[in-house]
Amino acid sequence: MPSDSTTAAGQRHSATKEEAGHRLGLVLIVIAAAQLMVVLDGTITNIALPSIQTDLDVSASNLAWVVNSYALAFGGLLLLGGRAGDLFGRRRMFRIGIVLFTLASLLGGLAPNEAMLIGARILQGIGAAIAAPTALSLIATNFPEGKPRNRAMGVYAAMSGLGSTIGLLLGGTLTDYLDWRWVFIVNIPIGLLVLLGTRLMAEGERNTGRLDVPGAITGTGGLIALVYAITRGGEDGWTDTLTLGLFGAAAVLLVLFLILQARTTHPMMPLRLFRDRNRAVAYATMLFLGSGMFATFYFLTLYMQQILGYSPVKTGFAYLPFSVGMGVAAGMSSKLIARVAPRVIAGPGLLVAAGGMFWFSTLEPGSSYTTHLMPAMFVTALGLGMSFVPMTLGAVSGVRDRDSGIASALLNTAQQVGGALGLAVLSTVSTSAADDKLADAAGTFYKAIAMKDFALVGRAADALTHGYTTAFTVAAALFVTGLVITLLAMNAKKQDHHDPAAAPHLG
Repeated sequence: MPSDSTTAAGQRHSATKEEAGHRLGLVLIVIAAAQLMVVLDGTITNIALPSIQTDLDVSASNLAWVVNSYALAFGGLLLLGGRAGDLFGRRRMFRIGIVLFTLASLLGGLAPNEAMLIGARILQGIGAAIAAPTALSLIATNFPEGKPRNRAMGVYAAMSGLGSTIGLLLGGTLTDYLDWRWVFIVNIPIGLLVLLGTRLMAEGERNTGRLDVPGAITGTGGLIALVYAITRGGEDGWTDTLTLGLFGAAAVLLVLFLILQARTTHPMMPLRLFRDRNRAVAYATMLFLGSGMFATFYFLTLYMQQILGYSPVKTGFAYLPFSVGMGVAAGMSSKLIARVAPRVIAGPGLLVAAGGMFWFSTLEPGSSYTTHLMPAMFVTALGLGMSFVPMTLGAVSGVRDRDSGIASALLNTAQQVGGALGLAVLSTVSTSAADDKLADAAGTFYKAIAMKDFALVGRAADALTHGYTTAFTVAAALFVTGLVITLLAMNAKKQDHHDPAAAPHLG
C-alpha cells in the first residue's frame, strides 16, 4: 500500500498540474482577446464610415485614411514591434502595445475632428504592431510543443481570421444602435482586462542586441511607399507622376533594406529565417491569403449595402456564416496538423477558398442571400480556416527563441501587406470593369438614386456588380497561386515530437 506521504505527494502533483493547466487556459484567453481586438479594428470602422463622415465633416478623399492610416502603421511597423519584443521582453512590449492601443481607442472615441481621429488611428496601428507579434511569440514562450501549443495556435489563428468578420458585425451593431464613437470605446474595457491578465504570463528570455533603426526606417518607409503607390495608382492612374515616384522610392528603400539586413550585425529581419523552405512558403502563401481575404470583406460589404440595400447592422449579421466556417475549420485543422503533413491541410483549404471565390464571381444584382451569398461565405471561410493554422505553425516552427517575435511579425506583415496590395489592385480591376459597362458607374449609381431614376439605378447596379464579380475572379486566381506555391514548394512532414530532429533550429 502507498504511504501517506506518497499519496500526499501525488495529490500535490495533481493539484500543481491542474493549476498549471488553468493558468495556461487563462493565458490563452488573454492572448486571444488581444489578437481579436487588434485584428477586428482593421474592419470595425468600415461600416461606421458614413456616420463618421457626416458627424466630423470629413472630405471624401480623407475618409479613406480613417482605414488606411491604421493599416499602414500596423503593417509597416510589425517587424519593428516583433524585434522589440525579442530584445526588451515579450510580456513588457505586449503590455506597452496594449496600453498604446487602449489609449488611442479613447482618443478616437473622443475625437472632435478628422485630424485627431486619423492621429488616433495611427497610434492604434503602432500599438497593434507591437502587440500582435508579441502575442504570437508569447504562445511559444508559455505553451509547450505538442497538443497545448497546437490548440493555442488554433485559437490564435481563429481569432486572426474571425477578427475581420466580428469587426464588421460589431461595427454595424454599435453604429446602428449607439453611435460610431463606440467602435473605438468598446476597446477600452477589453484592453484593461487584457492588461490585468498579463500578470499570468511568463516573460521568456530576452536577447542581447539593439534595435535596427536604419532597417526600421528603410523597411517601413518602403512598405508605406509601396502601399500608397498602389492606392494612388488605382485612384489617379498608374502613369501619374507622384505614383511613379512612389514606386521608385519604394523600390530603392526596399532594396536598401535588404542590403542593410544582409550586412548589419543585429538585423531587424534576419535573412536566416528564409533559409527554411517551409517557412518561406508560409510567408508567401499568407501574402496571397491576405490579399484575397481583405478584398472579400470590402467588395461583399459594398455589394450588400449598395446593391442589396442592407443596413449596417444587417450587413454585419450577414457575415455570421463566415465566422462559423472559419471557427469550425480552424478547430479541425489544429487537430489534424499533428497527424498529417501541413500541405495536406493547406492545399485543400486553398482549393476550397478559391472555389468559394469563384462562387462569389457568379453573383447578380438580384442574387439570394440564402441560396447564394450564405453558402459561398461558408465555403470560403472553411477554406481560409483550413489554411491559416498550418501557415501560422509553419512560420514559427523550429525558430529559436530569440527569433520567435520577428518570425511571427513577418507572418502578420505578409497578411497586412498582402491585404493592402491586393485590395488596391482589385479595386482598380473592379472600377475598370464597372466603368467599361457604364461610365463612372459608382457616381452614376448615387446620382440615379438622388434623381429617383430607377431604370438608371438598375443599370448602374448591374455595372457595379460586374465590377465586384470580376474582382472575385481575380481573388480566386490569387488563392490558386497560393495553392500552387504550397503544393510545389512545401515539403514539411507531420509533427513528430518524439524526434528532436523533427523541429530543427535555424542559426
